[in-house]
Amino acid sequence: MMISSRLAALCRPLLFALTISSTVCSLSLAATQTTSLDPTVREQIVMLPVTQNGESLQFETTIFMPSGEGPFPLVLMNHGKERGNPHAQKRDRFLSFSREFVKRGYAVAVPMRKGFSKSSGTYRDFGCNMRDNGLLQADDVDAALQALVQLPWVDRDRIVVAGQSYGGLATMAFGARSFPGVRGLLNFAGGLKVDGGSCDWKSSLVTAFASYGAGTTLPSLWFYGENDSYFDHALAQRLQAAYQSAGGPSQLIAFGQFKSDAHGMVGSRDGVPVWWPETEHFLNSIGMPTEVVMALAPTPRPPASDFASVGNISAVPHLSAPGREGYRAYLAKAPPRAFALSTSGAWSWAEEGDDPAARALEACQKNSAERCQLYSIDQEVVWQKDATPAAASTELASTLPPLQ
Repeated sequence: MMISSRLAALCRPLLFALTISSTVCSLSLAATQTTSLDPTVREQIVMLPVTQNGESLQFETTIFMPSGEGPFPLVLMNHGKERGNPHAQKRDRFLSFSREFVKRGYAVAVPMRKGFSKSSGTYRDFGCNMRDNGLLQADDVDAALQALVQLPWVDRDRIVVAGQSYGGLATMAFGARSFPGVRGLLNFAGGLKVDGGSCDWKSSLVTAFASYGAGTTLPSLWFYGENDSYFDHALAQRLQAAYQSAGGPSQLIAFGQFKSDAHGMVGSRDGVPVWWPETEHFLNSIGMPTEVVMALAPTPRPPASDFASVGNISAVPHLSAPGREGYRAYLAKAPPRAFALSTSGAWSWAEEGDDPAARALEACQKNSAERCQLYSIDQEVVWQKDATPAAASTELASTLPPLQ
């Protein structure tokens, strides 16, 4: 389970609570009209060809890179699982996390596993059997990494595997694979929760972590927050005790409260001061680079306008009374946040996670025949009166090294 964003759609708030040997011939590019890419970190979306148990699959994969041709040390970041149909899940980027590594010379890959988002195949699980759930997801991690290490810009001797929530469980399960070149594991609130029924999912997680710990010698660094809505400190300590007792090396960072829910800490730009200092020590201990080697420009965003002050609710154009109440709710949220609207009166806001501006625009557009435009980002109004909103960017970075 993973909480990465909150989104308010037209006339009603919506909460997205997120729970939960290969050959490369070529990598096709994938984009949609609402695709938002960060050129400062050479972000690209590819359909990564993998072969798993004789089945040919494609994993929708977001790649970030520093300047140059490489080979670069690699971080593979594993995503969590939303409630509902995994194919309806949006691609994960972990943008703030990825930027911290790119500026230190790393490439970062975020593959959507089998059956998630635009990746091919069908998602499966084993219900309350957390050990096998993690191992099944680790099969996808293994397949993605087998494909990635064949690319010329990947330093196959310097790899870190990380994951959040269900991706953290997959990461810890993958640790027992003894994959060549992988030096360490990062676990951000790893686990999986089963809602309802008779499943004792906490005990099943403890059993799973004990099994994973018995099969690995890889060092691992874990982050679990005090106000994590799924895996609190007590459970995290049980998981670590089981893992360590079985022989798995680990360090647990049981940090305090983080915003409204610590489960989404690594997906927040404000989470960097929580996880980076300890991660820096960890990376140094396993011989991975930590020095900043390139300066990153800020992620592009519209400039502030002089249309109105951000707190002036009556100045927001085109909104009905419910829309103004929606904007009032938006003002109560902490950055990162964004509010979008259209001349038709449709509106939406988004906060936290990757690119609230793109998510707010996408949600607004679903409710409007007219083009939506950003009104506010964080503490600024960016609305340009009488401006024609630009179409969402679908261009992919053209400066990446060859992906085949």
